[in-house]
Amino acid sequence: MKPERLHFKDDGVIPNNALPLLIYSAVFKAGEKDLARRFETLFSEHRWRNSWRNGVYPYHHYHSISHEVLGVYSGQATLQMGGEKGQSIHVQAGDVLVIPAGVGHKKLEASSDFGVVGEYPEGKDWDLLKGEKGDRPQADRNIAAVPMPSQDPVTGAKEMPEWHT
Repeated sequence: MKPERLHFKDDGVIPNNALPLLIYSAVFKAGEKDLARRFETLFSEHRWRNSWRNGVYPYHHYHSISHEVLGVYSGQATLQMGGEKGQSIHVQAGDVLVIPAGVGHKKLEASSDFGVVGEYPEGKDWDLLKGEKGDRPQADRNIAAVPMPSQDPVTGAKEMPEWHT
């Protein structure tokens, strides 16, 4: 299973990352029973933990101390990735986003039943930054120090080969 790869440059507000955003489409079929639990199990098997269920915030934000995986377990949404100068994408139940530390994300619109499972490599803690004055340069130092995950959260491939190609 090969993901779509999107690259985002630092826009002066959102730092983004040299690593690409990975979009795995239809990891599971929309409408399959208990997609949230299936994503939690899949991610956990590949050492991504610290699970939560919710949506995506309706404002630009990023995480400077951890990468993040989102599995869409219900509904659909349009998300803005990479900050104001980034790109909007459509996601739906069954899709997975692997978001490198520093990459901005925001919900533009969503169905009323839109929900995601979020998890982090090795169950790491996470922060939430909004691109506010004073976030940087500390956020840049944090992002540079985030280690490569030991496994891809979807395929289980060692050392995230999709971030090295």
